[in-house]
Amino acid sequence: MTPRRERVILHLDMDAFYAAIEVRDRPELGGQPLIIGHRGRRGVVATCSYDARRFGVHSAMPSLTAERLCPNAIWLPVRMERYVQVSRAIRVLFDEFTPLVEPISIDEAFLDLTGIARDLAAGADAARRLKARIREEEGLTASVGVAPNKFLAKLASDLEKPDGLVVFPKSDVPARLWPMPAGRLWGVGPKTAARLRSAGIETVGAVLERPETVLVAAVGQRMADHLRALARGEDDRPVEGEREAKSISEERTYRDDLVDPEAIDRALLERAEGVAAVLRRAGLRGKTVHLKVRTGDFTTWTRAHTLPVPTDLAATLLEVARRLLAERIPLAGRGVRLLGVGVSALVPSGGGDESQIGLFGTEDERARRIAAAADDLRDRHGRPVLVRARSTYRTRSAFSAGESAPDPESDKRKK
Repeated sequence: MTPRRERVILHLDMDAFYAAIEVRDRPELGGQPLIIGHRGRRGVVATCSYDARRFGVHSAMPSLTAERLCPNAIWLPVRMERYVQVSRAIRVLFDEFTPLVEPISIDEAFLDLTGIARDLAAGADAARRLKARIREEEGLTASVGVAPNKFLAKLASDLEKPDGLVVFPKSDVPARLWPMPAGRLWGVGPKTAARLRSAGIETVGAVLERPETVLVAAVGQRMADHLRALARGEDDRPVEGEREAKSISEERTYRDDLVDPEAIDRALLERAEGVAAVLRRAGLRGKTVHLKVRTGDFTTWTRAHTLPVPTDLAATLLEVARRLLAERIPLAGRGVRLLGVGVSALVPSGGGDESQIGLFGTEDERARRIAAAADDLRDRHGRPVLVRARSTYRTRSAFSAGESAPDPESDKRKK
């Protein structure tokens, strides 16, 4: 019987990705504490450079806290379109090494080199070559973990950041994994960690040392089995190739609540245009339009409407979002803290019955050609090169309402 070949899994994590891109694009920022985000009472740190991390700043930290910890930091806004552009270029490099790539986020992915690299040592050689290609072609560094499974590979990639390369064979589990805090195991959040501590389980090794009945009493049988397997360095989950998108959405949190109806409507337009542009670039159309609204008191509504015909046009998304807001969300004068527009029930462009009459009339191919031309201009020259006049118009009431700029909690995502 042929012995089972050891898997060779890489987890690659770009180092301070957003900040590193900003420094690469503006070398004068190098060596200075840099925070990507928006200042202010509702701002949140999207990410920061390692120079800022030495002051205790980290992602998802409130901006006011970051300002207190690092008052001399340079603040820059999130440039998501730029980061996505670089991420796509790096993904091309991944595909040259293996066809089996599982993106986890914009700046990290699993790569399965089983059968391509004969063992972990060969996997490490491939990782060095990949890191070198990223440095040469994109001017960025990445940290890579090489291991026989996803859990150990991800753990390894975090051990020697930045610009690290760590091989973590299963034989190293007792010496390297067991002394770590139990919170390093996947699935252990603050609440589970507290239950483990109450049971006398502080380290990964203690998960195996303590009687199984104690662990089961603390977290339940299913979680106990999961944690004991990870503590032994076992993880059989496959690296899964990129799945088709189930939905596309764009939402933004505002530093100050949007109160003026004109400001709210402009925000709806901007979100609808962003989603429509992503749909067209992906060659997709969506049939179900979603609207998400959160007020300053954190009351949140999500509403949806399904169209007869899928669309990739901002005008259609905007009209549905306007109706949902007017007819199904009782704002009652409250300001809008978060606004999001999304689509689901995605189909390839040209899919479905295009001959049907949609909610707002026959799909306008002329409008789609104009939108595609606008997309091309923005891709070549940057987003500000072409915007609707309505997006830049400011009414007197909008000024008096103090319309705010978005903060870095903004999020454009493809699920």
